[in-house]
Amino acid sequence: MIAVDTNVLVYAHRRDSPHHQAAAEAIHRLGRGSTPWAIPWPCVHEFLAIVTHPRIYRPPTTVPEALAAVDALRSAPTLHMLAETANHGEVLARLLASGQVSGPKVHDARIAAICLAHGVAELWSADRDFSWFPELKVVNPLI
Repeated sequence: MIAVDTNVLVYAHRRDSPHHQAAAEAIHRLGRGSTPWAIPWPCVHEFLAIVTHPRIYRPPTTVPEALAAVDALRSAPTLHMLAETANHGEVLARLLASGQVSGPKVHDARIAAICLAHGVAELWSADRDFSWFPELKVVNPLI
């Protein structure tokens, strides 16, 4: 299963992004396909925080528009929304220890732990910080 990170969701949503077309096409391929794919809930939260932030985008996406974008994604029949599992603490602790991760990278470790616990084969992201977690294959769908 492929999971999608925040930055790909943001680029697909924001038409003013230089990566909009590539990201939107990647999301559309997943949404129209028959193969299961996923979005971790923390990526949805981060997406909402970024696209509605008035210091990041001018004008920002309104909250109703952002929620409608999330609802549109969630309507894809093959999409799975991923949350922490019962063994999340163990997986997260292993990633934090093995990658010597601290500070802001803990958020990425949380996403990686969720993906690994759900058997995600690859995470689509343009964020190189996931290289701290070699257990998780990361693919940049924009290149």
